[in-house]
Amino acid sequence: MKKIIVAVAASLALPSGAALAQTAPYRLLHTIAVGGEGGWDYLNVDPAGERLYLSHGTQVEVVDLKTRKVIGTIPNTPNVHGIEVVPSANRGYITCGRSNTCVVFDLTTLQPIGAPIATGLKPDALLYDAFSKRVFLFSNNGGKSTVLNAATGAVEGTAELGGDIEATATDGKGHIFANVEDKSEVIEFDAKTLAVRQRHKLAPGEEPTGLGYDPKTNRLFSACHNEKLIVTDSKTGKQIAVLPIGAGVDGAVFDPSTNNVVTSNGGAGTFTVIHQDSPTTYTVVANMPTAKGARTIAIDPKSHHIFTCTANLGPTPPATTDVPRPRPSIVPGTFRVLEYGK
Repeated sequence: MKKIIVAVAASLALPSGAALAQTAPYRLLHTIAVGGEGGWDYLNVDPAGERLYLSHGTQVEVVDLKTRKVIGTIPNTPNVHGIEVVPSANRGYITCGRSNTCVVFDLTTLQPIGAPIATGLKPDALLYDAFSKRVFLFSNNGGKSTVLNAATGAVEGTAELGGDIEATATDGKGHIFANVEDKSEVIEFDAKTLAVRQRHKLAPGEEPTGLGYDPKTNRLFSACHNEKLIVTDSKTGKQIAVLPIGAGVDGAVFDPSTNNVVTSNGGAGTFTVIHQDSPTTYTVVANMPTAKGARTIAIDPKSHHIFTCTANLGPTPPATTDVPRPRPSIVPGTFRVLEYGK
């Protein structure tokens, strides 16, 4: 615990991207130009197909990770949030928040398979669970999350999760974990029965978004909007550590090759890198500069490269009742992927 306190104090004393960035364990390897218009949300790496899928406004961009070129576009995905692939079924799934639907596509042709599937309100994150052979489409409005058969796309049920779901993770053994944004909780539910097994408060963390998971230590890493990372024991619900992260976080990953947790902080334009020294001890290693707006993140489990995306940003429109937290305007043609590694 003493080591955590020292690390926290050090990071709080540093401006974003300052002295800690000197020890950053990752460096920018490639910038992949995508272009086009519109905002972005989740990225997804398909290690088997060596592709990167990017949510981008009303379409999904597909990048070949061998050539680092855009090789295709999947249109007609209004307010796309997330993409998940199921290589064994040669299918991909896309959540469309504006139409409350899921688009299913062929991984080879990138063409749609059948009509869009109706979902719960505001489908956002999604997850393929190999244990149950299901795809979970998580609602960020009300918690009624649609559950699909991964091979056929047939609706198999609705998970009543009791809140607005953000990022999720699976242990591959029938347990699904999810951050509940409006309740400031992390929950566990059964992948087959859909019953909620545990609910754990994340205070002092508020409005969790990104979620990393280490199956070896059973640790959940919830990245919260109030610039805190909460470490929770997934078995007991015990809170293990609270660490500082950058502003505007919307993603977190765990890198098992380095035992690092990395959060993507779009407001600060940084990655916060936290090392898991042991299951009970964590150290902030770096607040390394990325780019403003780079708020989501994905990791390639084969190369251990880390991806984020952003664009050049213009003025921020005024807040409204419908959009209380407006994001800056986006300069057309500047959307790009940033790839980091050793």
